[in-house]
Amino acid sequence: MTLRLLQHRAQSGERGVIAAQGDSAAFVVGFTSIRALALHAIAQGISLTAAVAAAPKGNAVDIAAEFEAGRLLAPIDHDDDAHILLTGTGLTHLGSAEGRDKMHREAAAVEKQTDSMRMFLEGLEGGKPAPGETGQQPEWFYKGDGSQLVGPTDPLTMPAFAKDGGEEPELAGIYIIGEDGTPYRLGLALANEFSDHVTERHNYLWLAHSKLRQAALGPELLVGEPPEHIEGSSRILRDGATIWEKPFLSGEGNMSHSFANLEHHHFKYDLFRRAGDVHVHFFGTATLSFSDGIAAQEGDVFEILAAPFTLPVRNVLTRAAPQEVAVKAL
Repeated sequence: MTLRLLQHRAQSGERGVIAAQGDSAAFVVGFTSIRALALHAIAQGISLTAAVAAAPKGNAVDIAAEFEAGRLLAPIDHDDDAHILLTGTGLTHLGSAEGRDKMHREAAAVEKQTDSMRMFLEGLEGGKPAPGETGQQPEWFYKGDGSQLVGPTDPLTMPAFAKDGGEEPELAGIYIIGEDGTPYRLGLALANEFSDHVTERHNYLWLAHSKLRQAALGPELLVGEPPEHIEGSSRILRDGATIWEKPFLSGEGNMSHSFANLEHHHFKYDLFRRAGDVHVHFFGTATLSFSDGIAAQEGDVFEILAAPFTLPVRNVLTRAAPQEVAVKAL
């Protein structure tokens, strides 16, 4: 059975790590964060699974009940938000160009092929290189630091100036950089990457602006090799009723790039191999409510669920209050 790790915060504020396999789950004694557990495993030269197996087990826990009570955190964090980097790749999934191209119809009328379609086709051709070979680099974007990461049941807050707050059901790779600069993949988390698709549609060169938004992670870190096929559903609830729902596929079998290729083209930059840093890297999606003409509203709830994860990522959409920003000369 696949090991899943979760971070828990009790009402007292005390933190703990939970190890779950199948329907059973228990606290891992001696660790208050998954990051601390990962650093311990690296120092010992063992896997996360081995580190959990060697640690004493505490009380059993009902993770579904703890999720509903809001006591499960994002499965990775850091004492200093500046040492978490949120990044991602787009046009990585089979069919993902369709949704993007709907946003670029005007450009398509002028050009034979949009930049999005060119990048998608290049990924199809060279996104899964043979071992030892370098594949086609994907689209890449930056979302922010750890201050932009929210938990599985926390609100997703768009800026006051945002034109849209739209869900993106994805997988996220969770990484930590060892003392020698080696990136270690801890596992995968379910994610809502969350973007401003209206801003992006206005001008593709505003993609960078549209991605500077919060992102949410589901509570479970799936440890081990990534599954070849992941099937889930993404839905939006308004006043308790489902206004949009659609299945989505992920995993390498449904992608135009391999995880190894996406990881290579991120970590090839030495600034992303700084010892101790945490990386949350979003792997893309082919399923958006925006592509189906849905405009999310404040108070809507995004809910994303996909096996083998057993718990969703569920977040209400809110808007931040306006802020006055003035630059002063010194």
